[in-house]
Amino acid sequence: MKAKDYRDKIRKMSVEELQAEEQELKAQLFKLRFKGATSPIDNPVQVRYIKRDIARVRTVIREKQLAAANEQ
Repeated sequence: MKAKDYRDKIRKMSVEELQAEEQELKAQLFKLRFKGATSPIDNPVQVRYIKRDIARVRTVIREKQLAAANEQ
């Protein structure tokens, strides 16, 4: 999935869904790192992409939290 499409997708999610997405991405990253420690990874650049996706999700979560705080 392209970065712009992914950004649009996560901006439509609720905070709870974003937190679940973050946990799923962290699990994927763990599996990739573990696989990389035991054998070569097919696509080592995938680790970088997952890290960036985690950062995108965290950014959106933070934006939503700040927006909610400003409304109060």
